[in-house]
Amino acid sequence: MKLVLAAATGATGRLVLERARSSGHDVTALVRSPAKLPPGVPHARIDFSAPDAEALAGAVAGAGAVVSALGATGKADAGVARTGTAALVEAMRATGVRRLVVLSAAPIGTVPTLRRPDKPRYDPGDGPLLRLVTPIVKWALAEHYADLAAMEDVVLDSGLDWTVVRPPRLTDAAPKGAWRTEVGRNPRNGSTIARSDLAAAMLDAALDPGAAGKILGVAY
Repeated sequence: MKLVLAAATGATGRLVLERARSSGHDVTALVRSPAKLPPGVPHARIDFSAPDAEALAGAVAGAGAVVSALGATGKADAGVARTGTAALVEAMRATGVRRLVVLSAAPIGTVPTLRRPDKPRYDPGDGPLLRLVTPIVKWALAEHYADLAAMEDVVLDSGLDWTVVRPPRLTDAAPKGAWRTEVGRNPRNGSTIARSDLAAAMLDAALDPGAAGKILGVAY
C-alpha cells in the first residue's frame, strides 16, 4: 500500500516508518527535518505548525492511507496536533484520500472540548489505580492533552474513514508482539505499551477497513 506518514522522525513515527517499509509498503514521510530520516526514504518537508496547503496536498495525493503520529514534543510545538491534523484533513479532502489513522492518548476520552463538553469523568477501562493517577497526569499534561482532544474533534468531524488510536504510557521496551484492543474505551487496567507494539497497532489499523470510524484503546 502507498502510505503517507506524518511525523515520521518522532519517537513513535520512526517505528511506524521502519515497520511499514520492512513490510513492503511504499511510504512517503512528511517531516520538518528530512536529515533525520534514514537514507532513501521518499519525503516532503512539511512544518505542521504552519503547513503549506499546496505542498501537503501534493504529498498525500494518491495515498491508500495517511498515518499521523503528530504531537507536541515541547512548548514550542504546542497546538501542532490539532493544527497539523486539520491541514492533513483538508489535503485529504482536496485529493480524495479517505483513510486516516491518528495517534492520540488514553486519557483523551475524558478531556472535554467545546465541541464535546460532556465526556465522562473516568474511562470505563480505568481501574482504581488509574482513576487515582490519571487526573494527576491530565493536570501535568493539560496543554498537550487539550491539543490532542481538539485534534480528535477535527478527526471525528472530518467525514473521512478515520481511526483514532489511544495508547497509555509509552515505553521503549522490547516489543511483545501482542496487546489488547478495545473499541471506544481503554483496555481494563492497561497502563503501558511499548512504542514498537504501538507502531504495529497503528499500521494494522491503517490496513484494516473494519477499523474505520472507531476509537481504539490499545495496551498490554
